[in-house]
This record gives sequence, structure tokens and C-alpha cells, in this order.
Amino acid sequence: MDRHIEAFLEMMQVERGASPNTMDAYGRDLADFRQFLEARGDRPMNADSKAVGAYLASQAALGMAARTQARRLSCLKQFYGFAFAERWRADDPTSTLDAPRLGRPLPKYLYKEEVLALLSAARSLDGSDGLLMTALLETLYATGLRVSELVSLPLAAIARDPAVLVVRGKGSKERMVPLSEPARAALLAWKAERERLMPKGKPSRWLFPSSGISGHLTRSGFAKMLARAALAADLDPTKVSPHVLRHSFASHLLAGGADLRSVQEMLGHADIATTEIYTHLIDDEATRLVQAHHPLAGPKGQKK
Repeated sequence: MDRHIEAFLEMMQVERGASPNTMDAYGRDLADFRQFLEARGDRPMNADSKAVGAYLASQAALGMAARTQARRLSCLKQFYGFAFAERWRADDPTSTLDAPRLGRPLPKYLYKEEVLALLSAARSLDGSDGLLMTALLETLYATGLRVSELVSLPLAAIARDPAVLVVRGKGSKERMVPLSEPARAALLAWKAERERLMPKGKPSRWLFPSSGISGHLTRSGFAKMLARAALAADLDPTKVSPHVLRHSFASHLLAGGADLRSVQEMLGHADIATTEIYTHLIDDEATRLVQAHHPLAGPKGQKK
């Protein structure tokens, strides 16, 4: 191994406490970089910015993921920063190089048919469990609440048979979110059942009370309930989560023609740019509908 690379890795481990996984990754990255330079008749301590840029370009040409390219550039920046600090070099050849844009992953969401199957599975549950799960799912899909906002709703939120929910979100900011008729009915049905179940003399201020420390249903508790509902709906439980339902709410609204600013306000996004990512899902939904229903979308252009 190149002595400069060896000294750098030792510094990362001893002085910065790098994890074994980081050490392995950096070791592989630097070995790959050194091999690339040697094939060009070059060495790490002699490489200029063009050589480093050529290495990164070769990674892109090989189809390396942007995230991996970014990690390798980060490794090289730290290596050459160390070399400069140790006065092994008079410059840093990575100082003018920028990491590749990683892009923003599109949010995962359920198709409308999948949401309907999930709601149907919740309604099919017996007794209190069915009423609770239906209220949670109908409210989440109707409002797009964050899971923390949903499970911590106070009983006062539905004290007067509301057409809207007043939600306290991030930064203690309040916003008003309209309730659909099915969600409102499900909440009122749960409220009646809740009153029947609550022990006398032990009132709770929470809409979805629990015996736990918080006093209300937890995020993990709801996630487990949701996984059971997904299985009952014949859906992959690993692809169904409270946040996926929040994404489904937003994408289905926008696909149906809702105003972007209104969706931003209902989601409680401080920046509309955060909401704009959902517009990319509309094309995906449109493509799926064409493939499913267009008369020439079948094999060899024949009608289905």
C-alpha cells in the first residue's frame, strides 16, 4: 500500500475514530484511485486536478451511482486535505471539484386501489380494533397528517363534530385541515367507542389514548397496526407506512387537480419546494392508467 494512503487511514482510525465500515470503504476507494493512476503512469502525490477529474469521470462512465461517486470524492478531499496539512503537497487537487448532484428521491406512495383495499381491511376488523384502525386510516388519508400529529391528537380536536381539524405541527405552528365525510364519521364512531372503553374516573385528554408513558398511541404502535392491516389487504407491509400514506394523500390530491399551495398548507410544509416533489408522481400515475386502460396498451398493440 502507498505509504501516504496508509498514513491517512491510520489518522482516520486513531484521531477521528472512523468506524470499521468507513475504514473499509475508504481503503477500497483509495486503492481503486491508486490503481487508476498507476495505469496512467501516475501516483497520488503527483496527481493534479485533471487526473482526479478523469478518475471521477471514469466512475460515471462505468455507471457508478452518484452517491458512490460523491463518497469517493469526499474520501479524496479528506486524503488530499491531510496531505496538504502534512506538507506532502503544496496544493489540493480536489479543491475545485464538485460532487455530483445526488438528486432527490421521489416519495413512495400507494395507488388509490391499494389505499381502498387498506381501508376495507380496517373496516373488516371486529369491534374496537376495527373502529380504531378505520379512524386512524381515514383521518391520515383524508388529512395527510404527520404520524406524530395523528397519534397525539387531543380529544378536543373532535369535541364539536368538526368539519376541519386544527393541528399543531412543527414549531408549534397551527394549521387547519379539512376532514372528509368518511373520516369525520369514522372519528365520531371511534369517539363513541372510546367513551365506552375508558375506565371511569380515569379520563384522558388524548383522542387515541394508551397506557404507555406518553398517554397516547405511539408511532411504533400505529406502525404495527398498519402492518397488520396491510397483510389483511394483501399488500406488502414493508411498503406501507404512515409516511407513505401521507405521500399518497398529497400525490392523489395533486393528480386530481388540487392547487399546489393548498396542498402545501394542508401538509404543513414551510417551503413550497418541498411540496413540488409530489408533482413528479403525477406522470407515474398517468402512465400506469394508460398502461392499464388504453385499448392499444396490450401486447403487440392489441386490445385487451
